[in-house]
Amino acid sequence: MHRRTIVLAAASSSLAWPAAHAGGLGALSDADAGRGLRVALETGALAAVRLLGVPDGFLGNPQVRIPLPGALQDASSLLKALGRRQQVEELEVAMNRAAENAVPLARNLLVNAVKNMSVGDAKGILAGGDTSVTEFFAGKTREPLSGQFLPVVRKATSRVGLAAKYDRVAAKAAGFGLVRQEDASIDHYVTRKALDGLYLVIGEEEKKIRRDPVGTGSSILSRVFGALR
Repeated sequence: MHRRTIVLAAASSSLAWPAAHAGGLGALSDADAGRGLRVALETGALAAVRLLGVPDGFLGNPQVRIPLPGALQDASSLLKALGRRQQVEELEVAMNRAAENAVPLARNLLVNAVKNMSVGDAKGILAGGDTSVTEFFAGKTREPLSGQFLPVVRKATSRVGLAAKYDRVAAKAAGFGLVRQEDASIDHYVTRKALDGLYLVIGEEEKKIRRDPVGTGSSILSRVFGALR
């Protein structure tokens, strides 16, 4: 039987482990398999929050560092030539600091999403490929987290004068189709990118758990994911 088929069966309370695997996967109960997936997701989510919700969690990580919005990025060389270098750099730092400050707010919602995960959710994660974890968390938490992140982001970016100037120009440009609507506000742009980075890192952390379940120090992860190796 294909490995993914075996794992998918473990996520459903209505399916039992194949008897042919009594010495390995078959020794695991459906409950243990489901619990192992939940522990993996929660462990990955909390690890991502710890990694990103600290100084330089975004700014010092090229994988998730938030760049200036496209229109401002294109104009940054001109702005620097006009003596605005410091403002440009301050805005980019403020954007990433805002994301770092906001990420810890995600902890409770992420944990609750895992605790309330349904059998259907588990099937989707196990059958969905490399982006399934990201899609699960984004589907469950993006909207409420956007509302929580936005005030934190706005507080950080409001201290940089260039942010307000960008918003005024970008809003007009967006009306003419010259700037993407989603990039017309610094605060909304940073909130979106912060969440993208968070979900990306959660997925990466979950992959690490699958590669080295023993290294997590968790007996349930070692049993469930170790049986798949």
